[in-house]
Amino acid sequence: MNRLYVILSAAALLTAQAPAQQPLTIEQLIDIRHPSAPAWSPDSRHVAYISERAGVGNIYVDDKPLTRFADGLTGGFFWGADSQRIYFPRAGDLWQAPIAGGPPSAVWTTTPAETSITASPDRTRVAFARAGRELIVRSLGDGKETTVTRADKPIGAISWTPDGSHLLFNAGAETIRHEQTPEYSGAKIIYTISERVPGESFLVAAAGGTPSTVSRLGGFGGPRWLDATHVVMDRTAPDFKHRTISVIDTAGGEPKVVREEVDAKFWSIPGQAEPNAQPSPDGRHILYLSDRDGWDHVYVDGTQLTKGRFEAWRPAWSPDGTRIAFDANEPDHPGDRHLGITSLDGRVTMITSGRGTDTAPVWSPDGTKIVYQHTDPHNSADLFVIDVASKQSRRVSESMPAAMDKSQFVEPEFVHYPGADGQQVPGWLFVPKNLDRTTKHPAVVWIHGDGINQNYDGWHVQRNYAVYYSFHQYLLQKGFIVFAPDYRGSIGYGRDWRQGVYMDVGGKDAKDAWMAANYLKTLPYVDGDRMGVWGLSYGGFFTLIAATDQPTLFRAAVDVAGVADYAMYYEDPYHGAWTASRIGTPAEHPEVYKNASPLSHVDRLARPLLVLHGTSDVNVPYLHSVRLIDELLKKNKGDLVSFMTYPGEFHYFTREHVLRDAWHRVERFFDTNLRGSGERLRDTQQ
Repeated sequence: MNRLYVILSAAALLTAQAPAQQPLTIEQLIDIRHPSAPAWSPDSRHVAYISERAGVGNIYVDDKPLTRFADGLTGGFFWGADSQRIYFPRAGDLWQAPIAGGPPSAVWTTTPAETSITASPDRTRVAFARAGRELIVRSLGDGKETTVTRADKPIGAISWTPDGSHLLFNAGAETIRHEQTPEYSGAKIIYTISERVPGESFLVAAAGGTPSTVSRLGGFGGPRWLDATHVVMDRTAPDFKHRTISVIDTAGGEPKVVREEVDAKFWSIPGQAEPNAQPSPDGRHILYLSDRDGWDHVYVDGTQLTKGRFEAWRPAWSPDGTRIAFDANEPDHPGDRHLGITSLDGRVTMITSGRGTDTAPVWSPDGTKIVYQHTDPHNSADLFVIDVASKQSRRVSESMPAAMDKSQFVEPEFVHYPGADGQQVPGWLFVPKNLDRTTKHPAVVWIHGDGINQNYDGWHVQRNYAVYYSFHQYLLQKGFIVFAPDYRGSIGYGRDWRQGVYMDVGGKDAKDAWMAANYLKTLPYVDGDRMGVWGLSYGGFFTLIAATDQPTLFRAAVDVAGVADYAMYYEDPYHGAWTASRIGTPAEHPEVYKNASPLSHVDRLARPLLVLHGTSDVNVPYLHSVRLIDELLKKNKGDLVSFMTYPGEFHYFTREHVLRDAWHRVERFFDTNLRGSGERLRDTQQ
């Protein structure tokens, strides 16, 4: 009897001590941080990075905050030569913070603002532009300054030659603002679009002298030094069909093309893959990414080093130039990514494994370790360090709030369903835990943005989409089924799937996305009459297509900063080339553009639509939603539409008050339109 009492008492004590599972809150979602820009200390002992919460970033070293600015930091940072302090720009000056502790302080304070502050290779000096027109070099030791040169045009894009003897800079680059006052908005509010005009490149001795003009270094990724006098540059033609890698002699002469690739459709490896050419540390080799065999792979001097049905991205030379680290998805597992290392003879060793994504390797200066980002179904993005020889990893950051119960997160299931032309479309199914599958439940289809992006096996690797993954976990705990398709055009599935949008934007790709609803209807626990759809950017564009092409398929739709008309998008100088590379120009292909314009058939809208957009959006200008609302009102659809403007917000919602309002607004919208008794709701189009 006594023994039974002890056992029962112990069980009762364990039950009492076990923490009660608490549901996710929107406040917790906002508190999830995101790390970025990891940088090793010169002695390879520490990792510094930016940790960002709700748009406010501060510097962390290992797992501890180094700065705590309420308004965050807006520029980069760099380590001091002694590995004991970190420098960063703030309020137009250079600041420093000791890693041993103590408050940050200004290295100098001047009335004119300094910009483009760049450390010399040995970290003993910095170069910067003062008041935009003076190029200055300053010693970090004694504070002595040298005025290198003055220009009558704005100076920027400053870089040092590898030996620290010269500076490369740009002068004259500017952004031209074009004003718009469309008739449907009236003349009181002015909208602007931006046109970027490149300047000229110059080389000058760091000690001062007369700058010499260098061949224009325009292109993606900026210059990369092959040696003290030669720069490697990538250029992609305006039609995106030609890509060249060239070596430019800063002493003069025409660029020497070392690699040229031509694609009959368009160059489709995205910038996040970091495909640009990189010289080896000793200047003997040049690596780059190419999809010439249909998959993105690492090449060195024209020789393919990685091979297979996967995408190898973000290559990084080891400090000694003998190895290249990269991250790659696994064949038939596009949502998982792991780190590999290849030697120059093509021998590949994978150093991470398991479920989730390991991305963006950065070598330590001594070449023994790599810091990388990891996400999985139970962890948002965090930094880890792996010992290359032993393959043992350790966690550096912890970005989720301590109170968050990770055990409640729902793991995605990778599935396929028939798309627009019968091709199998990959997608990710999320089913709430402990769901009663004998009854029917509401479902939401999430359409990712960017076009060339994807969903992952767990948290998204990019902060901009990780916040949506977080919110979906919140919806799952409320009882919604969530589905995320990787429609054609998505990354992770090779060149042909990415290029499936050629001359068909808003066609089969959009159908792939909304046909996810057909798949959901086959699941016995999904209520086909209570499905919603939403998306950001390109996903917002597809949401508008779904809500108008298939007006009764979804019960409710949420458009977050979506493209309303691709002819408008083409008119923007910042986006015109991207659009033309995929569907030509409106004059060349008017029918394609009409197909890519939800505005042309908003009269079909039959179900509630919520539109969210920030006024400072440059990716998809706010004017798209203004015109959309005007057109909906003209078609007598005002009773179906809700529109929320976020003053000063950009394309990807970041600020705390915006996230809080947006998530609660979307929650209420889906609750109102999708939750309830499961009875058939009144159709507005009968």
